[in-house]
Amino acid sequence: MTGTEKPGGGPRQQGAQPGTGDGAAGPRSWAPLLAVCTGYFMVILDVTIINVAVPAIGRELGASLTGIQWITDGYTLVFAGLLLTGGALGDRLGNRRVFCAGVTVFTLASAACALAGSAPVLVTARLVEGLGAALIVPGSLALLQQSYPGAAARSRAFGLWGSMAGIAASAGPLLGGVLVSSVGWRWVFLINLPVGAVCLVLTLRHVAASPRNPARPVDWPAQCAVVAAVALLTAALNEAGRRGWSDPAVLAAAGLAVLSAAAFAARERWARSPVLPPRLLRSRALSGAAVIGLLFNFAFYGMVFTASLDFQHERGWSALRTGAALFPAVAMTMFASALSGRLARRTGHRPLVVAGLLVAAAGLAVWAAAGPDPAYPVLVLPMMAAGFGTSFALTGTTTTAMTAAPAAYAGTASALFNTTRQIGSAAGVALGGTLLATAATYGAGLRTAMAVGAAAYLAAAVLGRFCVPPRPPGH
Repeated sequence: MTGTEKPGGGPRQQGAQPGTGDGAAGPRSWAPLLAVCTGYFMVILDVTIINVAVPAIGRELGASLTGIQWITDGYTLVFAGLLLTGGALGDRLGNRRVFCAGVTVFTLASAACALAGSAPVLVTARLVEGLGAALIVPGSLALLQQSYPGAAARSRAFGLWGSMAGIAASAGPLLGGVLVSSVGWRWVFLINLPVGAVCLVLTLRHVAASPRNPARPVDWPAQCAVVAAVALLTAALNEAGRRGWSDPAVLAAAGLAVLSAAAFAARERWARSPVLPPRLLRSRALSGAAVIGLLFNFAFYGMVFTASLDFQHERGWSALRTGAALFPAVAMTMFASALSGRLARRTGHRPLVVAGLLVAAAGLAVWAAAGPDPAYPVLVLPMMAAGFGTSFALTGTTTTAMTAAPAAYAGTASALFNTTRQIGSAAGVALGGTLLATAATYGAGLRTAMAVGAAAYLAAAVLGRFCVPPRPPGH
């Protein structure tokens, strides 16, 4: 039996209605998109903005090296590990309800981070932030799908949602540098308070209540197994970049991740209500989109990470200048997402996904061939190509993943798509760090990392040719 959240009055329903068509967008039709993207931007920003604040945090709180690592990695581990659980809860309890709960948890945890007087308190608050993020992200795509059922409007919404990730990830070091150097590291977290409050108000006023399925049970043993598998795999990838792939701790985490994944698969085989229904995994569109997302996140975030290290460690640039240097990649994401959303109505998503991934592959290939110490102007076009191509492909890939799943499993489909992307990001950073650390020279490691990223983009383009439908349903 399927239930529905109480709409809670006229303004919410009125605010959601204009966004359902494909016509001209009025102020109210943009409100659901603004609400959802505000929450998503806040979540992704917290992944990267912390990096430039860590030295100041360590000095003030007297944090050990292990404590500093947990300040950065604890958030990522909980976020990645609980995404599928957040998606399942959204399908069961209503995506708007779970999304708002996530925003509330995230905002309160950010306040706790800002007020922390010791490293253990800050680490604990960061773990709670990760929980809030895991509740926000799966519901964000499901709410956009609900608010914009028209194919063209949905493509535009998904495109802007996707561009938020690239903008937030690349802008994090720049914004963090400004805040830390001007008002102190606590503002890295305090900035989330007004943003979270605005997101919550917009969501409650302008996003319609979501369907819920209270009769669908949550398989907690399977959820625990998948949480362990994703968190352990993410931990292994994060540590591999620092310790090396042969480190006993890395190998142990990877082995336990495999065992957890096997336990999850065994449980899913016999479960009456599996976390990932077999018909979803058998969908070439959904499974293919998930792998494509893993590959282009691997390439893009690997590029951002290795470029950041090159600019700061080799060229001696400040965090603020490094953020500004990465801006060309950021600037292209908004343009590419808007353009792909418009073109999709004429061409369908497949040619756009393939073309975007090929452009990004070409950009990183040029960087790999640019020589041992290329001047910064030489790198501007490769960065722009990577930012443009990733965002250009993300719109169609997101639409493919979300339209391949029944509405009752929108949260789960979103969670699967975002979980694979998060794993791809962690793998890209880990491999990039390893290549820089083990190559004969720093420049050689950087060029190898860019070549591997180009290969990942190319593989994603080939996969997109076979897995992304020419036109999604509704076109």
